[in-house]
Amino acid sequence: MSDFSPAISRFSDLANPTRFLALASRIIPWLAAVTALLFAIGLYLCFSTESDYQQGDTVRIMYIHVPSAWLSMMCYTVMSISAIGTLVWRHPLADVAAKAAAPLGAAFTLVALVTGSLWGKPMWGTYWVWDARLTSVFILFLMYLGLIALNRAIEDPSKGARVTAVLILVGFVNIPIIKFSVDWWNTLHQSESIIRLDGPTVDPEFLWPLFTMALAFTLLFFTLHIMAIRNEIWRRRIAAQRRLAARMASREEPA
Repeated sequence: MSDFSPAISRFSDLANPTRFLALASRIIPWLAAVTALLFAIGLYLCFSTESDYQQGDTVRIMYIHVPSAWLSMMCYTVMSISAIGTLVWRHPLADVAAKAAAPLGAAFTLVALVTGSLWGKPMWGTYWVWDARLTSVFILFLMYLGLIALNRAIEDPSKGARVTAVLILVGFVNIPIIKFSVDWWNTLHQSESIIRLDGPTVDPEFLWPLFTMALAFTLLFFTLHIMAIRNEIWRRRIAAQRRLAARMASREEPA
């Protein structure tokens, strides 16, 4: 247990917003630089590969669509972990992390839906079908929008954090539905072709650019997420100072 105590202590230190802000200011430039480098490499690989013999150049949509779809689910998983941190451990920054992740999750889900529709038209002959995979992802997008609206509707941060955390955990049931929908139901969407027990079925020529773009998208999420958490901490500090100034001003007013 003593071997893990330094790591646990460092993790606990992040509960202090001031220490988190100091850490964020150091790592954000590095994260942004590595993200930009990976995007440059990924885009070069994407456009240097040959066209697919069946899909032609439309296969390149995969390099945007698949990472966005992965991030749409990963972002909600991060929010669910944050929700547990709010309800169980009452971590001071857990609700901040969940609130900051919601708009990012909505953006990645929207990109996945739009690029999926553009990819579906030449492959399926239609932009949209109400099959299990597409419908569950669309529901995820609506869930993100609902959580964003709820966060803005509740003015009390502590009350809003608890209510939002409960709804996030309830909505997590949709994540395994999205993941396994192509296995549970007969859908137009193709089955899993990358993360498989018997190995990926995608040709390595397309797989390496896809992995590079997926890593770039993942680092982009963490960069934007840390920046959003930092902005939310500053916003709450400013709001607290304004409330304190308003109370002091009301006390100084003559009867």
